[in-house]
Amino acid sequence: MTAVEFRLCDVSLDRSFGGRDERIEREQALAVVDLLESNTFIPVGHDGGPYRLRIEMVDGRLALHIADDKGAHIVCHCLSLAPFRRLLKDYTRICESYYDAIGRSGPERLQAIDMGRRGIHDEAAELLRERLSAKVHVDKDTARRLFTLIYALLARNVTYPMLLS
Repeated sequence: MTAVEFRLCDVSLDRSFGGRDERIEREQALAVVDLLESNTFIPVGHDGGPYRLRIEMVDGRLALHIADDKGAHIVCHCLSLAPFRRLLKDYTRICESYYDAIGRSGPERLQAIDMGRRGIHDEAAELLRERLSAKVHVDKDTARRLFTLIYALLARNVTYPMLLS
């Protein structure tokens, strides 16, 4: 098997709920492009892909639907978001701080906020890798991009309590 076989070829997010924030949509689009360009995605016990991934919320849990490149179901992995609660709140706050600082603060302030954002992002990506490890192995960059997509999914659902202050 080559590493190319263990990758995502398509990623989609549930769009059943409203909220259209241009910034969130842009982050999501960039994460998808970066993810499809370079990723490591290895479902445990499966012979190889490429794979399609659909991310959605089901009964308050994150559902990752994995299919082969032709759309045949492989596995659905559901995750509780409770372990991510603090990180999602912190990430939401720091992103808002960054957006508020654009145009009002100097580059040093923006760099400091961005360094904090990256730190939270790294911590969340590592937690995601740990939580997925029994079902799917991903590398650090793939986990970072997947966390961005999870954040985008939850941020789009403005009624989701985890992101509210």
